[in-house]
Amino acid sequence: MEMKPIEKTIMGVLGIEIGEMSADRVTATMPVHAETHQPFGLLHGGASVVLAETVASMGTWNLIDQENEAAVGLEINANHIRGKRDGIVTAVGTPLHKGRTTMVWDIKIVDEEKKLICVSRCTVAIIKKKK
Repeated sequence: MEMKPIEKTIMGVLGIEIGEMSADRVTATMPVHAETHQPFGLLHGGASVVLAETVASMGTWNLIDQENEAAVGLEINANHIRGKRDGIVTAVGTPLHKGRTTMVWDIKIVDEEKKLICVSRCTVAIIKKKK
């Protein structure tokens, strides 16, 4: 399982950019515009979920043996707190559990004024790569 170039993934399609990535924190931004809207002109909840899972998956990937293991989403939930029509949202993920086979992440998505847009929890499975 080889990592594709970001621009050829959903991250590229939605304009997601990774910011900080450490053992205890991952951040990423995503524009809010036509490509991330639902039909009524608001940020699509599914786009927020993609952003949240991206942060959790990249955070897990950063902590594993990247040559022999891969990080894949196992479960995610999200509460959409506030709508947003334009601008940029930022996801901040922190690990709640760092295990050998799973990691659990808390992700908060905020707007430019740090107002909460979405809160999510994501469990990421750590799987062995096939040789």
